[in-house]
Amino acid sequence: MTVTTFSPELLLYSKTHNPNPPAHLGSRYRKVGGFLPEAGNTIVCHAEKGSPSQAVLIEAREKYLAMPEASQFLFTPISSLHMTLFEGIIETRRRQDYWPGDLPLETPIDDMTELMAARLEGFTMFDPFKVAIVEARPSGLLVDGATENDRGVMRAWRNAFADLLGYRQPNHEDYKFHMTLAYAIERLEDEALPRWQAMLDDVADHIRRKAPVFELTPPAFCVFEDMNHFHELLIFDFDARTGGAHG
Repeated sequence: MTVTTFSPELLLYSKTHNPNPPAHLGSRYRKVGGFLPEAGNTIVCHAEKGSPSQAVLIEAREKYLAMPEASQFLFTPISSLHMTLFEGIIETRRRQDYWPGDLPLETPIDDMTELMAARLEGFTMFDPFKVAIVEARPSGLLVDGATENDRGVMRAWRNAFADLLGYRQPNHEDYKFHMTLAYAIERLEDEALPRWQAMLDDVADHIRRKAPVFELTPPAFCVFEDMNHFHELLIFDFDARTGGAHG
């Protein structure tokens, strides 16, 4: 008899191992009806539209959608595929450590976006970086810099944004870079875990073969009303020589 070893990431989506309700259910999205309004801003790298690696990500997404339990997840649109480089502020998380320390917690999101954009206008570029998959989990992909140098550069970008914007979230140092494909509506039964582990391993292997490095757009400061679309306001060119952000 073959015994399947489940990844810690998969077990977080197991009813038995993690009976708590999904963190954002009821605030970011509902069980029926899709995403809820949850305005905020963030700094992300989008999947390059029309690129070979975007096609591989779409193939991966199809594998998730083909699972018998796919209805237990709410999937994000293909157009919104991105990796968050630095977490901005969000309407549902007005708390110290998640908000610039010198700005009142009650400041409207639109005003916050304007104030933060003004600070980011003077941002000096860091080196470009390349991103690769680490592993697949039920909500999408864990990713990181393709090399040790890339990983260091990504952390340098994060530290620079934190210094400029005036806050470090509690998970700043050990933040797990990721690309979200779906949000859990209902956790997985034990009997589903073996086939999910097999699917996740297959997805990760397929991506490593077909897209060893993701084609991502340069980091951009984005505004959003919900998880369906991230509108780019400022783009930070992947070229240290250009300097500065542009809208």
